[in-house]
Amino acid sequence: MSHKLQEILKIQHPVIMAPMFLVSNVAMSLAAIEAGIAPCIPALNYRSIEEFKSALDKLAATAKSYGINLIVNQSNIKLKDQLQACLDYKVPFIITSLGSPKVVIEKARPLGIKVFCDVSDLEYAKKAAALGPDALIAVTNLAGGHAGQLAPEQFIPALVKAFPNLPIISAGGVYNRSHIDKMLSLGACGVSVGSIFIASIESPVNQEYKQACVEYGAKDIVMTTKLSGVPCSVINTPYVREIGLNQNWIERLVSKNKWLKKYLKMIIYKQGMEKLKRSAFQATYQNVWCAGPSIEGVHAIRPVKEIIAELLSS
Repeated sequence: MSHKLQEILKIQHPVIMAPMFLVSNVAMSLAAIEAGIAPCIPALNYRSIEEFKSALDKLAATAKSYGINLIVNQSNIKLKDQLQACLDYKVPFIITSLGSPKVVIEKARPLGIKVFCDVSDLEYAKKAAALGPDALIAVTNLAGGHAGQLAPEQFIPALVKAFPNLPIISAGGVYNRSHIDKMLSLGACGVSVGSIFIASIESPVNQEYKQACVEYGAKDIVMTTKLSGVPCSVINTPYVREIGLNQNWIERLVSKNKWLKKYLKMIIYKQGMEKLKRSAFQATYQNVWCAGPSIEGVHAIRPVKEIIAELLSS
């Protein structure tokens, strides 16, 4: 499996630029492609299907490997149109998150589109693997955004043992070459790297968000359930400390009601995503910035090509 990711995606280095909500864009992706890694953009970064297709036009013109991240649970009301666009453009690969990849795999496979599935525990990994994906992405407890609960040293070997013929990609905690080598030594065929690219010149988020990734470090990353109802890693800003990390008693009480739980999750998710948007693009003291502990390796705002060069050489 040592070079499996390069073989699957036809890339020079075993690295995926992880899909980051609000952050990933075409400019970052083109720079990643130029540097020999495979970028992936969340479809939800585009407000309309027309904007999404415009981005796909630019990516498809490179004739290189790129991916699209699809949220496949009920919170994504745009999934049907997003998936159809991916099929129409024959995107090289799709990463599925937060739900069942069944429909995506069934529709993508006949077109030769690769499907990688985010998994955060062994139980869900078994369900996803049974559907026949091309790889599993081990979302570890070092990942930015919706992180897993298991450390790479525990999760990756467990997945490799359970699925010896299925490539495993590690997500979380990588910001230099020694980290890449470590994940490969654990049995991963490649790594998914995101947080270090937030503070890039090409990133569309505001200067405050980028500078926060420079000034804060691994010790400043905390897990909150305030954004989506499930643990999400964010920078521990003064505002995050002010509002707390856990749902209030009303939210917890309603979450226990099976009739209301579904709708509460959707409301919490929508409100949380709006808060992230305001923090990423507007001047506000109510800053909630998603990031993982790998911002420990961010010391300046630089072009993507420089970030990748350091990632691969240091």
